[in-house]
Amino acid sequence: MLDKVEAAVEGSIFNSRWLLAPFYLGLVISIALLLIKFIQELAHLMPLVHGLSHGEVVVEILTLVDMTLVASLLLMVIFSGYEIFVSKIDVASHKDKPDWMGTVDFSGLKLKVISAIVAISAIELLKVFVNMPADLSEEDVNTLKWKVIVHMAFVISGVLFALTDRIASHSHSIKK
Repeated sequence: MLDKVEAAVEGSIFNSRWLLAPFYLGLVISIALLLIKFIQELAHLMPLVHGLSHGEVVVEILTLVDMTLVASLLLMVIFSGYEIFVSKIDVASHKDKPDWMGTVDFSGLKLKVISAIVAISAIELLKVFVNMPADLSEEDVNTLKWKVIVHMAFVISGVLFALTDRIASHSHSIKK
């Protein structure tokens, strides 16, 4: 009797992983929303490009790159997260299957996410520098300082994540 209860509890816990599937479907919808915003930004930029300075065009293009990085990050999280926590995606024979798909573990996913966040933060910081006026007010300097501090916090976090994973994998291989 107790074995049947234990099996039922363990089965319920194991099957609860499917509660995550709607989250991943929601992220797929988020990519579609980001695509709509990307198309809007591109359509907005095209007729204005002749009247914009080089720096302004670069900033607009960086906005498009930023959205592309976010969409790519979402796709990585969807594929890897679903495969890590829910179920394997059976596309082994598909010719367009990304090489990294099915090989990214939680640690690798974490590093990819923080790397993408650092890249997105760097693009945002670059946009600030491109748009920076020649004479900065005290408020502009303060805002810029905090943006650099936040970016550096992301960079340091990324390095610490990578070091932690390296130490953990090294100590794990020593135990074997």
